Amino acid sequence: MGAVLPPTTSEFETEEQAARYDRWFRAKVEASRNDPRPSIPHDEAMARIREKLAAKLAEQEAATGKLRRRDE
Repeated sequence: MGAVLPPTTSEFETEEQAARYDRWFRAKVEASRNDPRPSIPHDEAMARIREKLAAKLAEQEAATGKLRRRDE
């Protein structure tokens, strides 16, 4: 994340950039809302991600023979 801007300051250089981003963002939200697949609860999604990360870390440790600190 970048610096926090005052509410009167835009992160875009032009109004067209802001409008283009707004259109893109609204289209992504609408597509997500219209997605027929079932939603996944946050806790379940995070558990899946943690499982994948743990597997990847174990794979890297096995390949290098080095244990990594959790905060690296």
